Amino acid sequence: MAAPKKGRRQSAPGKPGRSLVFILIALVALTGGMFLSGHTTPRLGIDLAGGTSITLEAKNEPGQKNAINPANMNTAVDIINNRVNGLGVSEAEVQTQGDKNIIVNIPKGSNEKQAREQVGTTAQLYFRPVITQAPGQPTPEPSTSPSSGTDKEKDKDKDKATDEATDKATDKAGSPSSTPTSQGRAVSEALKADPTPSASDKAKDQGGKKDETPKPDPATAKLQEQFTKLDCTDKKARAEAGRGIKPSDPTIACGKSPDGKTWDKFILAPAELNGKDVDDAKAAIKQETGAWVVNMEFTKGGAKKFSNVTSKLMKQQSPQNQFAIVLDGEVASAPSVSVVLSTNAEISGSFNQESAKDLANILSYGALPLTFHEQSVTTVSPALGGEQLKAGLIAGAIGLALVIIYLVAYYRGLSLIAIASLLVSAALTYTIMTLLGPTIKFALNLPAVCGAIVAIGITADSFIVFFERVRDEIREGRTLRPAVERGWPRARRTILVSDFVSFLAAAVLFVVTVGKVQGFAFTLGLTTLLDVVVVFFFTKPLMTLMARKKFFASGHKWSGLDPERLGAKPPLRRSRRTAPPAGPVDPKEA
Repeated sequence: MAAPKKGRRQSAPGKPGRSLVFILIALVALTGGMFLSGHTTPRLGIDLAGGTSITLEAKNEPGQKNAINPANMNTAVDIINNRVNGLGVSEAEVQTQGDKNIIVNIPKGSNEKQAREQVGTTAQLYFRPVITQAPGQPTPEPSTSPSSGTDKEKDKDKDKATDEATDKATDKAGSPSSTPTSQGRAVSEALKADPTPSASDKAKDQGGKKDETPKPDPATAKLQEQFTKLDCTDKKARAEAGRGIKPSDPTIACGKSPDGKTWDKFILAPAELNGKDVDDAKAAIKQETGAWVVNMEFTKGGAKKFSNVTSKLMKQQSPQNQFAIVLDGEVASAPSVSVVLSTNAEISGSFNQESAKDLANILSYGALPLTFHEQSVTTVSPALGGEQLKAGLIAGAIGLALVIIYLVAYYRGLSLIAIASLLVSAALTYTIMTLLGPTIKFALNLPAVCGAIVAIGITADSFIVFFERVRDEIREGRTLRPAVERGWPRARRTILVSDFVSFLAAAVLFVVTVGKVQGFAFTLGLTTLLDVVVVFFFTKPLMTLMARKKFFASGHKWSGLDPERLGAKPPLRRSRRTAPPAGPVDPKEA
């Protein structure tokens, strides 16, 4: 056998079985992961599953120019996202669109009315003195042993006497304890208005007559009851705590404990300052200690208010020497006050860089110079979404059917390899999209379905390129097995270039667009990558195996590789040299 010429690399068929096993294992793993996760269908977007889509338009606050900028818009997105999530709305989407719009998509089944009320309001940041602080779980009721009717009457009398004693102690300072009685006393003391003459004072002025103790304030008793029952470990309870309370009224609220792992609950006094009193807030490292702190700067009016409140708080015992920084009803931080502060304030504690920056951002939220107005609200019913999904699936089925008809009519037996490859690609796409729902919150919307339909043509185009390269080699007079190995390198380059262009277009479209168009770009990019995987690890190995079968190797007329039908040239053969005649040769003839 003649050795191959130097510098010419021979194509090797490799081991196609390994590639096919790899694809099979990948399919089994993805399918198993899909069932183990409990998600067997792709997560549907608003336009298919139903829900509400709200478009908000940003407006500058009076006196604020050029406030609509990327930094403020991104901050607003964070605020709205926290609000929607705080309501227990799952799988909601909040994102910017253009320069001054924010899109909020709320899926069907959520509290859409409540969410709609929340997303368009301005961020509310308040500084409230702390009255009481306790662990976030509900306060346990005092244990009681069974008693007779007489004992119950005694207990009632005892509770009444305790309440009266609590009210009499309202003028006395004291730190709260963990019992409901002492907490109620602390609330009464801290919420008692300053220096209106009490009933007993009036009695003394009128001749020393002693008046009866005033009845407990029903509002204070109700607040204490809400505080006792509040469970800050429950997401919905945190969102509902203090909802609808005016800044001028006391309230309850939840906040993360200093370790950031558990929750605390608070009773808070009326607000002394709001977010507009903050001029700036930044996270910084304190040079003396090397620890992270948050520096606040107040406006002229805010500095005066802050000086007044800190002069009162510094005289109190913990936790009543603390002021809570409350954003949208949740306590972001509750630092204590040790000196009188005015223009500038420093918040220190167990901060790291991330937590310090987070608090600085929160302090900036309340000063956000933007308001939002509803530009449009679109509600999609599940029935309409189902019709859209049905129409998209029908369109995809029609497109797939037309591709298969074309493949069968033109490529005959080779169409079996193409159809099998399309099925593998569809299975990979479906399982991956299903798993991406719970992992990265990918939602299959109508444009994404369109992207999957377009991908059918891209995938079929790859098969056509490969098949035509093989058929060209057969037209040159080669048999099937060498034709497959010689045609593959040329087809591979063309497929990679074509898929790269498609993927690049999808990536650019994903980056420069927002909203539903990104669903189209994401699906197109994903299916393009899967096309490369399927062609390299399934179509080519399967074609190599089929080339060894007699039906294809012999060029059967239904194989799609019939040399006669393809107009193949006859095999090139070397001509034999004619032997010289025997006997003497005439010199003239020579």
